[in-house]
Amino acid sequence: MSKLPQIKIPATYLRGGTSKGVFFRLQDLPGAAQHSGPARDALLLRVLGSPDPYGKQIDGMGGATSSTSKAVIVSASSQPGHDVDYLFGQVSIGQPVVDWSGNCGNLSAAVGPFAIAGGLVAKERIPDNGICTVRIWQANIGKTIVAHVPITHGQVQETGDFELDGVTFPAAEVQLEFLDPADGGEEGGALFPTGNVVDTLDVPGVGRLPATLINAGIPTIFLNARDLGYTGTERQDAINGDAAALARFEAIRAWGAVKMGLIAQVADAATRQHTPKIAFVAPPADYVASSGKAVQAGEVDLLVRALSMGQLHHAMMGTAAVAIGTAAAIPGTLVNLAAGGGTRNAVRFGHPSGTLRVGAEARLANGQWTATKALMGRSARVLMEGWVRVPG
Repeated sequence: MSKLPQIKIPATYLRGGTSKGVFFRLQDLPGAAQHSGPARDALLLRVLGSPDPYGKQIDGMGGATSSTSKAVIVSASSQPGHDVDYLFGQVSIGQPVVDWSGNCGNLSAAVGPFAIAGGLVAKERIPDNGICTVRIWQANIGKTIVAHVPITHGQVQETGDFELDGVTFPAAEVQLEFLDPADGGEEGGALFPTGNVVDTLDVPGVGRLPATLINAGIPTIFLNARDLGYTGTERQDAINGDAAALARFEAIRAWGAVKMGLIAQVADAATRQHTPKIAFVAPPADYVASSGKAVQAGEVDLLVRALSMGQLHHAMMGTAAVAIGTAAAIPGTLVNLAAGGGTRNAVRFGHPSGTLRVGAEARLANGQWTATKALMGRSARVLMEGWVRVPG
């Protein structure tokens, strides 16, 4: 049995939006982990406490949910016109897998503040008071994110009165712009991979379902709540306690991933848990959020519930919000139709924890839709900084 001492690695634990993650500067990682591959994956798995057959991540920094089992690596940018490169790893809780296939929109809000505090943004770019604009290269999908970070007395301002449903306490707002948000990962960047705004998924054991398959922010499969026997007002306990329902969602996700060209065969979905996401939509309705807050139908344009890593999300993934805003802006998608149809450049949707507004711009050229930008407000805060320790 190994009795090597633990190593310690500089790290920061941050909340970004409705997620939390362990952030590293690339230069601070052990040499073998400064490059993609098994050594890096093994390190991050051990930091988060995975794989854990108990599903609790007790012996690590993870919080035993998809929203809290995340790792981020930030470095000075290799791309012209950008300040930093940002790489996101979704760490599986029960499997020895780090999924690098997509971005985390929530933690995107924390990248700018972390980069500024970590000396990765040139000092002359940081005002004494005002907004520091940080241009981020999202390395997983090859896209640009622009973060507008508030600065007070030369330091990142974290406290404020911006409220975000799904986060208990108010904080300072960080505005995010996702430029050209069609996912540009290794499979390419078509907004609608099949060329259609609505397809039919034929899923063995489930049936035929209309679906919008979109590649904006993160590859996402949108379904109608009514086609699944839901209302769109569901909270986590209505879905996550139903093993049969979760199995149906995973089957739909796997067959949708094949149709989107993300995987070659259904079995491959088991090792690609982070993408695509799956969500269901419904027209506005009254419901009670998980906090006990009443959400009125008149407050929202539509309802959306989304699953991440096989579980209904407690709020909404930031990247899925980009997909929602983009799909809402394009006539005929299931998201657009649930919101009442027509054209729009912003949408407010209801999720299990409350509501969220996201803006998006899309245009039709030569018969093809393209997305130019998506915008949303999030917040971020340092929870702890110092070193993580990992058994040698």
